[in-house]
Amino acid sequence: MARISPVDYDTASVEIRAEHDRELSLRGRMTNMKRILLHSPVAHRIYAEWFTLRDLLRPALDDRAIWLLSLAISQVCRAEIPVTFFRRALIDGGLDPEAIEPSKDEALLIAFGKAVAANANAVPDNIWAALKARYDDTLLVNLVAFAGIMVATCVFTNAVRVDLDPELEGYRRR
Repeated sequence: MARISPVDYDTASVEIRAEHDRELSLRGRMTNMKRILLHSPVAHRIYAEWFTLRDLLRPALDDRAIWLLSLAISQVCRAEIPVTFFRRALIDGGLDPEAIEPSKDEALLIAFGKAVAANANAVPDNIWAALKARYDDTLLVNLVAFAGIMVATCVFTNAVRVDLDPELEGYRRR
């Protein structure tokens, strides 16, 4: 059971209901994590910038690469909700998360994600060199910021013990 209860829309303030409605209009669904974050519309908007950064990465990275990066970070952080969320993305995309053979670029992103999640002070120089050879500085800034929000998402779901959304149940790793 989550350590913080989700916002009750019917009793929420006008500001919280407006943020809830904005989220639904943008993304069409409201997860348990978002329902808890809505206690602070500002915190909710900050975490929702994950989507903005994802969109900035998309010219260079396809969804599969973003999902694999996010899954790698989530696995190192031992964050069940994000792990299950990205397993669902991969499975619904027709992929088997246990049998994916990443491309060279995806393997680099996975290595980067694992390194950032394990110890951001110790991302190996060879990973940085490979990233710098592949991406410009703007994309690298967006990539690191995206990874940071992904780590923050893992921290939030773990610390609060956010309940797994029912629609994710079938995507858990057995």
